Amino acid sequence: MSGNALLEFLLTLKPTKVQKRVILQDQKEIVEVIQTFFETGKTKDFAVLGNIQLNSPEFSSFSDVPPYGLKGYSESIALEELRFSSISDYDYEIKNAKISIFGTTGVATFELTQKGMLVDNKAFTGQHITINGRATFVLIKKDTWKILHYHLDKISN
Repeated sequence: MSGNALLEFLLTLKPTKVQKRVILQDQKEIVEVIQTFFETGKTKDFAVLGNIQLNSPEFSSFSDVPPYGLKGYSESIALEELRFSSISDYDYEIKNAKISIFGTTGVATFELTQKGMLVDNKAFTGQHITINGRATFVLIKKDTWKILHYHLDKISN
């Protein structure tokens, strides 16, 4: 059987009930990790950011706020703390989520609305913000699901 024929055959196989349950459980756990990430904006409990992201040279992130370059684990954590601590009354909504599981790798894509008051503590001023965007998270399962990469970007209004 050629490689293409084998691939075509494998694509026709349907997951068993047990496999479906495992996939659903993995998807649920991935949703919980991503919610924990954004809940940090509300709770300001920044310690959880280190628990849900993979502390590894392979970690990376892109964001819709400067600096725009590819960032590693430590820089990402510091910028996440800065971003979430600068927004009071933070709230978010995840819409149209799609989560795919490939063995020990998960990919989550969704639309994201973030709202709050951007606070300038030096000038004692604030500005209401609403950010409509898209997000992609890549997670890897190492005992628990950990964020390996994420990319956040704004959608122009």
